[in-house]
Amino acid sequence: MGKSILNRLIVVSNRVNVPDIVQGKATGGLVVAIEEALADQGGVWFGWSGKTNTDGEFRKNTQTKNNVDYITVDMPDSIFDDFYGGFCNSLIWPIFHYQIGLADFSTENFVAYREVNQRFASILSSHILPEDIVWVQDYHFISMARELRKFNCTNLIGFFLHIPWPAREVLLALPEHKNLVSDLLEYDLIGFQTKSHVIAFMDYVVRELDGVIGDNGTVYALGKTSRVKHFPVSIDANAFVNEAKEAEDSMDVQRLLKSLGSRKLMIGVDRLDYTKGIVNRFEAFELFLEGLFETAEAPTFMQISPVSRGNLAQYQEIRQVLEKKAGQINGKYSDFDWTPVRYLNTGFDRKVLAGFFRNSSVGLVTPLRDGMNLVAKEYVASQSSEDPGVLVLSQFAGAAEEMDGAVLVNPYNTNEISKAIKDSIEMPKIEKMDRWFGMMQRLQIQDIKYWKNKFLQTLKNKNKGEFF
Repeated sequence: MGKSILNRLIVVSNRVNVPDIVQGKATGGLVVAIEEALADQGGVWFGWSGKTNTDGEFRKNTQTKNNVDYITVDMPDSIFDDFYGGFCNSLIWPIFHYQIGLADFSTENFVAYREVNQRFASILSSHILPEDIVWVQDYHFISMARELRKFNCTNLIGFFLHIPWPAREVLLALPEHKNLVSDLLEYDLIGFQTKSHVIAFMDYVVRELDGVIGDNGTVYALGKTSRVKHFPVSIDANAFVNEAKEAEDSMDVQRLLKSLGSRKLMIGVDRLDYTKGIVNRFEAFELFLEGLFETAEAPTFMQISPVSRGNLAQYQEIRQVLEKKAGQINGKYSDFDWTPVRYLNTGFDRKVLAGFFRNSSVGLVTPLRDGMNLVAKEYVASQSSEDPGVLVLSQFAGAAEEMDGAVLVNPYNTNEISKAIKDSIEMPKIEKMDRWFGMMQRLQIQDIKYWKNKFLQTLKNKNKGEFF
């Protein structure tokens, strides 16, 4: 298709995948999808540089490659902590993940949040052309459309939330909930991960704002009109298939297999975060070892959890708890030739992880709450069609709406998880293959490109009265 019928795309996200001139970098499916869209349409990728400064300036950096401008902004130290560590990660993150008790309700943090959105919008506005389409990613920039409209931006602006949208009763704990939802309603299209997130948002709009829900997800409230729809984010499934196959003979995978001996592997891969249910997962494995699997060799459980937000107290605490629990389990059940829990705070290349997934009998994905959880999809895509592993999945992960071949569990119920581990290990091969096949078919059809195209198509057709 010629460029003449395409509008430039402006992508706004917290972090920007600025091209590495020296050497290419391994990237996830979302990054690949965004890069593909920008390459097709031309445009701008805009966001935080990952850097702060002490001189109080919002400093712009620009790099151009092919027909894409990569624009990043350095933030002042004086506001960064209140914006990022404060409002984003100590208030929005816990509340949207139903962890109200861990939230920091400092009032000055919302002021910082709005200011960052305003300053970023001020910089971005000068780069937006009349026919451009703007696509904002995630909770860091909910107020971006509101601020861009102040600069007379009449462009189509879409927003996609990668984390959960909470139930109305939970959202009410957020002091600035009405202001935040009002900001969201400035978008032409609001995308969520699941149908339940859409329902929760609409319930809030109707009951708290006296809004009206029209046809095809149209929302009327506060004198504004938006459209709301779920767009389940996905992965490049075929890429994972290829990477998992290629990793089979890699040194890392061969070392892993050699170390396991005759034992099966059970794996969990999560960023170190209190929302991921890792403590409950360890406790469930301990229950399993206590008596649910006495007649055969127990599997080795490898939990990979790279450290994130390590400067926040909640994350330091969860790390200490997990280290203690792993030590307790290993101290109680280890033998001279076997360690039950391998707990690693190291990150691994995507290809290596795909190889690990492929050689594991059980994948444990049990977050307490998650927008989607792409690890669940990556695990399924990495499996061998001849002898696939079993996905044990939290019923509170967004992926549970799609991954109907998974063994669903309540992540708070350690007895239930323990039983799911036993059932998965003992599951007949024919059942494993049947469960896996349906999930894999869906992943190959509704992949990351499907998600990207569906969202942008829906946004572009808003003015035509069409809604997909």
